[in-house]
Amino acid sequence: MGPVRLEAITWDRLGDHLAERLLDLKPADGSPWPRVALDGAPAARPGDLAERVSEALRIRGRPSLVVGTEGFLRPASLRLEYGRQDVEAYYDGWFDTRALWREVFGPLEPDGDGRVLPDLWDPVADRATRSPYTQLPPGAVLLLHGPLLLRHWFPFDLTVHVLLSPGALRRRTPETEHWTLPAFERYEDETDPAGTADVLVRADDPRHPAWNG
Repeated sequence: MGPVRLEAITWDRLGDHLAERLLDLKPADGSPWPRVALDGAPAARPGDLAERVSEALRIRGRPSLVVGTEGFLRPASLRLEYGRQDVEAYYDGWFDTRALWREVFGPLEPDGDGRVLPDLWDPVADRATRSPYTQLPPGAVLLLHGPLLLRHWFPFDLTVHVLLSPGALRRRTPETEHWTLPAFERYEDETDPAGTADVLVRADDPRHPAWNG
């Protein structure tokens, strides 16, 4: 990734700016539901930004649905088939991308019915959540957050990557989860999320983010 000019901003202002941008976002495929990625390692807390954007949209009269990929983890018997700290499994097999296509993106295609399942699997109880479907009206925005999102060819209309430097990522990742760090190194090498996302947010200091506007 080459040099990128970033400007300091507060989290609240960032949520407002992104919400304003989404008000005019028209999906390229003609879908009535804009689909937005908030991509980042768990330590970058992209879900917090998703919630801020959702609240900013609500104030502006636009409905949205926040969905986290942690609600679409595969069962432990599949995730942990090769051990609890297998980097390849984490990178390729922890998240149920087929279920995300079926339950989240499929209903939001141009001919979809807008009926989305917000989560599927409870990783703590290791069983189905049995959550009810959510009916999204036309114009409602999907805010999907989680790690490694930009490598699956999901049909996003806007992509946001919350970036941590390698040092910040290591510092802010619990030591028990340091085994996942090589997966994010591979993600940077293969996908270059900081270079390909529409919006880049640097969050090395969680109190003082910066973005590329």
